[in-house]
Amino acid sequence: MGEFPNTRLRRLREPAALRKLTQETRLSVSDFIYPMFVTHGRNVRREVESMPGIHQHSLDTLMPEVGEVAEAGIPGVLLFGLPARKDAVGSEAYEANGIVQEGVRVIKEAAPDLMVATDVCLCEYTDHGHCGVINDGRVDNDRTLELLAKTAVSHAQAGADMVAPSAMMDGQVRALRSALDESDFVDTPIMAYSAKYASSFYGPFRSAADSTPAFGDRRGYQMDPPNATQALLEIELDIAEGADIVMVKPALAYLDVVSEARRRFSTPVAAYNVSGEYAMVKAAAGNEWLDGTQAALEILTAIKRAGADIIITYHAKEAAAWLSNGV
Repeated sequence: MGEFPNTRLRRLREPAALRKLTQETRLSVSDFIYPMFVTHGRNVRREVESMPGIHQHSLDTLMPEVGEVAEAGIPGVLLFGLPARKDAVGSEAYEANGIVQEGVRVIKEAAPDLMVATDVCLCEYTDHGHCGVINDGRVDNDRTLELLAKTAVSHAQAGADMVAPSAMMDGQVRALRSALDESDFVDTPIMAYSAKYASSFYGPFRSAADSTPAFGDRRGYQMDPPNATQALLEIELDIAEGADIVMVKPALAYLDVVSEARRRFSTPVAAYNVSGEYAMVKAAAGNEWLDGTQAALEILTAIKRAGADIIITYHAKEAAAWLSNGV
């Protein structure tokens, strides 16, 4: 490496063309998965108050939204459901005609080539809001595995291209893989929420999905925020159990975990740019405290620079438009 004045790094920064040519990280619409919320009813297109631009859709209004996603070139969506009823064991999560199962069918009819991944958890479907069955005041890990496996199979039967277990139960990937294989879905991949932290950044999502716990919290099964080594062990175990893609969630506050996962493992790494991260940008931009477009693109680029192969983000549709317009 030379020294100043022979070495002047600004030579590559001042001309816009050279900046583009020497750019190390390139963000693309093909990096994105767009999360969507589907609910019962008709003519429902209800904006989530804390997430401007994000809506809960009934099946009829889901179709045009899916068309926009496909037209934007976004490769896939991640589907969450709001059930008609809730009970102690989250029954609608694994019903053949549950809301996610119906949503999958609608999406595959509207856009057959769009990849549909489904969130596999019970929190939206239980009357207590926890991610599994409650036994003596705590989540029963092994009983929950049976229901998560049933849910994944029902999603695959409905036409889901990929299932994404997010309950953070020990052994959930193995349970899903075994159940899918036994049901002749050996080619259905699993995107595991491997390092899902007990984060304060999920607040807006819990409003959107109506999944706030009725008591306690989820710290007993989600990752403790100070821990990174344990997160890498979770990822390693999920890969051993059959995960095809591993995920770090949230993304922005855990870029170190994303980076280390990419360095250690050859399995594709997804990072979830979660609701609170999205809401912060939207709120600040709404108050003209920052440039929302540039801030969002900077965050998404940082996630990719850290090593994420896949970015799950509520910014996907608008980011696709920004990128196509050369912003």
